[in-house]
Amino acid sequence: MNSKNKLKIINDPIYGFITIPNPLLFRLIEHPYFQRLRRISQMGMSYLVYPGAHHTRFHHALGAMFLMQRAVQVLRLKGVVISDAEEEALCIAILLHDIGHGPFSHAMEHSIVEKVSHEHISLLFMEELNREFNNRLTLAITLFKDEYPRKFFHQLISGQLDMDRLDYLRRDSFYTGVQEGTVNSQRLITMLNVHNDTLVVEEKGIYSVEKFIIARRFMYWQVYLHKTGIVAEQLLMNLLKRAKELTQSGQTLPASKALSFFLNNSIDKGNFEKETLMVFSQLDDYDIVSAMKSWSELDDFVLSNLSEMLLNRNLLKIKMKEEPFSKDQIAERRESFREKYQLTVEEANYFVFDGKIENLAYRMDKDAIYLLKKNGKLVDVASASDQLNLKALSKTVVKYYLCYPKPNY
Repeated sequence: MNSKNKLKIINDPIYGFITIPNPLLFRLIEHPYFQRLRRISQMGMSYLVYPGAHHTRFHHALGAMFLMQRAVQVLRLKGVVISDAEEEALCIAILLHDIGHGPFSHAMEHSIVEKVSHEHISLLFMEELNREFNNRLTLAITLFKDEYPRKFFHQLISGQLDMDRLDYLRRDSFYTGVQEGTVNSQRLITMLNVHNDTLVVEEKGIYSVEKFIIARRFMYWQVYLHKTGIVAEQLLMNLLKRAKELTQSGQTLPASKALSFFLNNSIDKGNFEKETLMVFSQLDDYDIVSAMKSWSELDDFVLSNLSEMLLNRNLLKIKMKEEPFSKDQIAERRESFREKYQLTVEEANYFVFDGKIENLAYRMDKDAIYLLKKNGKLVDVASASDQLNLKALSKTVVKYYLCYPKPNY
């Protein structure tokens, strides 16, 4: 008998004690695939902006599971019938929803693998775990894929007011110290209900929903889309792209076995098979940091300088505005840097580049948040709000950026 199963409670800095509800969930948490999330940062390179932001996907997944338990409890008290099997499936689905994240959360899916989202990899992990656990995850996978008849279950897992968002906003706010992002997750959960198979919020919860939407907007502008964070993430993606370019041209770079596999092979959705998944399960933030320390000493100008920039937070400068930068502006800065260090245009592109960011706090066109009025009618929260113009927050705000080396670099 495994004595480890005696451990059923985890102390979380956000919610206090989190109880692991049954042996299956405990065994999933103990599994190496899930334990890897201890080594995957929740917020990528944001710790270069907010020094406290060193929390992991492991923290977040457990917090989301805790909130799911509370949501089921609340809905049952309001007469919503949820079986024990459905509850377990909900907890499994939300626990594993981020298990497919790669090193530093998002950087890998835009660099050394080609258009393979973390959601797709999460599903592959869940299917592999399902085989290992004798098909006990089948219902959870059905919910995760939104193939279950009771559609509000998927809204709890992936929607505009899901347990994922309710946890990460509060957790990221706590670890960054950005108080504007604080949301009362459990207050919002107590306001949830189900009407015609749709997850809704009771009318008296309107102010909590408003606070949630505003907090999400603040967190995107102040944290997730912080300009220094954008520079760091783009540099990390460029670093991995350069490493892959050099490796596939025949150079051998110092790297872990798992990282070397992805540098040496072209991986896309079509060939991301079980063998690839097993290698991916060995890859985490530590592989990248260790590689950067070695790469910073190499002769390749691009790889060594990108590594040094990230290791020592000597980042590029970034300018932002509401209109795209002209091709002449970009070309001028690129040519100046290229001439200074006698680089090719392709090499200079790693240090001078443009892009855009988008912020959409609330979507009215898909999976809107509905308020349940006392007369039984549903109304979109953006239409019902009398305190703030939430409709304005349903419009995508786009900003353009240009990154380039600092004058003294």
